[in-house]
Amino acid sequence: MVSRPPLFATVVVDVDLRTHVGTLRLNRPNKSNALDPQMWVDIPAALQWLDNNTDVRCVVLCGAGKNFCAGIDVSSPEVLGEQLGQQTHSVDCAGRKAESMFRHVRRLQDAFTAVEKCRAPVICAMQGACFGGGVDLAVACDIRVCADDTKFCVKEVDLAIVADIGTLQRLPLLVGHGIALEWALTARVVDAEEALAAGLVTKVVPSQELLAVATELAQNIAQKSPLATQGTKTAALHSRDHSVEDGLVFVAHLNSARLQSADLDEAMAAKFGNRKPTYAKL
Repeated sequence: MVSRPPLFATVVVDVDLRTHVGTLRLNRPNKSNALDPQMWVDIPAALQWLDNNTDVRCVVLCGAGKNFCAGIDVSSPEVLGEQLGQQTHSVDCAGRKAESMFRHVRRLQDAFTAVEKCRAPVICAMQGACFGGGVDLAVACDIRVCADDTKFCVKEVDLAIVADIGTLQRLPLLVGHGIALEWALTARVVDAEEALAAGLVTKVVPSQELLAVATELAQNIAQKSPLATQGTKTAALHSRDHSVEDGLVFVAHLNSARLQSADLDEAMAAKFGNRKPTYAKL
């Protein structure tokens, strides 16, 4: 029996059992999907559910409404203060304040690193505003596509904050150090075409076609061996953070097991039998 997707306050998850594509949709459209305290809890929980679901082979991450994500919710001083880790009670010890803030920031970082830890490749489909925390979330994904009306902004310096949820670590690897630093220091708005030219996104499409294009891409990936696609994601992320030699040793160990899988036999049988392969669940 297939379990029904769990219900969350700020996001919606679903799985198409026919195509093996999971969907994670930010669901605060009236707030431009701004990140409130609950969303930092719901996003990693939803990703964990998708990761544990053996029917899921690729995930599309998108946002309901006109905007993908407008960054952290600044609708009230209380909501903003909670997300910035400001305590409502007095703490006299500066060391304890610093430790509490450190743990708070690490929890927020972990919420978006959950995208990378999800074994299935994650495709980010963006439209409208992708500001601040929205950029943090997007750059944690494996592939990014956007609508032609998308605007990007590394907004944190305008709030007197150093971006600390992943943009300064991941964005330079996508667009280069100089471009990333210019965007982060100026907080200027970057349009879809500039994002494409810089390498932040791989496709720009009309807004009405965005979800169809992202879903088609996800379906293409989901048709392939899940051991191969998830292994490719794992090896690529490892290589990003290690030397070439370390990456080669890692993938050799990875394939020493995966080259013995039934998926390889099925891929070869399908190729020579002139048919589409069928792969088992993980």
